[in-house]
Amino acid sequence: MRNDVDFLVIGGGAMGSAAAWSLANGGHEVLLIERFAPGHREGASHGATRNFNPAYAEPEYLRLLQRSNTLWDEISQRSGKPLLTRTGLVNHGIVEAQRAMHEVLGQAGFGSELLSLEAAEERFAGMKFETEVLHIPSGGQINADLAVSSLQQLAVAEGASVEHGYQVASLQVLADDRVEVQVQHRGTSSRIRARHAIVTAGAWTRSLLGAALRLPAIHVTEEHPVHFAQKDLPAHWPGFNHILDPNRDIGSRIFGPVYGMRTPGEGIKVGWHGSGQIIDPEHRPHQASGEQLRGLQDYAERWLPGVDPSRYETVSCTYANTEDEHFILDSLGPITVGAGFSGHGFKFVPAIGEHLAELALGRRTAEPKFSANRTVAKPVFLQRRRAAGIS
Repeated sequence: MRNDVDFLVIGGGAMGSAAAWSLANGGHEVLLIERFAPGHREGASHGATRNFNPAYAEPEYLRLLQRSNTLWDEISQRSGKPLLTRTGLVNHGIVEAQRAMHEVLGQAGFGSELLSLEAAEERFAGMKFETEVLHIPSGGQINADLAVSSLQQLAVAEGASVEHGYQVASLQVLADDRVEVQVQHRGTSSRIRARHAIVTAGAWTRSLLGAALRLPAIHVTEEHPVHFAQKDLPAHWPGFNHILDPNRDIGSRIFGPVYGMRTPGEGIKVGWHGSGQIIDPEHRPHQASGEQLRGLQDYAERWLPGVDPSRYETVSCTYANTEDEHFILDSLGPITVGAGFSGHGFKFVPAIGEHLAELALGRRTAEPKFSANRTVAKPVFLQRRRAAGIS
């Protein structure tokens, strides 16, 4: 392994793998190091499905979406693997917001349609709806596991080095164009120097960077969606998002917005967004909340006639949440940080990788919304959890 490189990417999940590919594809020398083994389940990039949900109104996110929409197809073609399956995606729960989103999406080049409750239930027989539905045909599911491995393979094909089993013990800025990291690998310590480091360490970002950089607060949560067994009935399953008011009485407790999708071979994945226990990733309990699991069963009983709520398997992953739930995409000296993806980053992976590469190359500056030095005006993450009675 090279110990003196131009670009060092720390963290080999989806974001780091995309950044490594983007840099290598541009002809740059890149070393990607990852603490865990390939295909590990310790972070946020594992599993077979993530929703590709284009329902964003802010221009910063729309630009990333438009670029990702193109890049997912390009990466699939280059790798020869179908990474994005366009099953469509439906949102329901707040009619006014859905109608406004319908207008925005049309202007951004993403076709959408508004369906009556009755028309939506006829088209998507496995689901029940409570309002008019926003249907986005270009939405769908990304295969997360396959995306990570494909991005790394493409990066290596362009000349990047990818090394697993290397844990960063310390990171030190030596000069404006030089960083040094101490790493541990199979009980042996060594040092790597780079002209620039890109840190995409997910739940470990704050502990890795320590006091070296000032970042917005990042709250790491352990989330436990479930795969419900699918009933044997003809039904087309789009991805879905359902906004539920926690102050409304629906007969069971609401822990936040609900998202879901079909995972082939595993069932219908359903979860509360950002409702998990705040944890230290070094001491992750891997313990689902019984109350939240029962809440998902109650939700499925009411809203998902196409599943069996009594038969399910839990899933465990982490979110790294900023308080405003906006990303951190910024360069500070010879370090670029991609972090705080708050449970909604995967759809943007290839565009974020490109964005981080351009930041590291000095070809762009940080968007104010994604700046590491921003002031958080609205702590959405904390407010939503308080409204749902989650500490």
